[in-house]
Amino acid sequence: MNKTRRVTANLPVELLEDARKVTGTGITETLVAGLTLVKRTAAARKAARLRGRLHLEIDLEASRERARG
Repeated sequence: MNKTRRVTANLPVELLEDARKVTGTGITETLVAGLTLVKRTAAARKAARLRGRLHLEIDLEASRERARG
């Protein structure tokens, strides 16, 4: 993390405590984990929307070759 922002939020106590138990970390780490999950979910949805729209030409034999040195 390069930059941080201090925020004030009203969170359901039970939800926060349950999430902290799952992560086994403090409040900040738990919130960062949750926000990261939201970001990854959005990226996965975006990738799923591309399904069938991306045409890739891959030479499987060439891609399987090992570097020889």
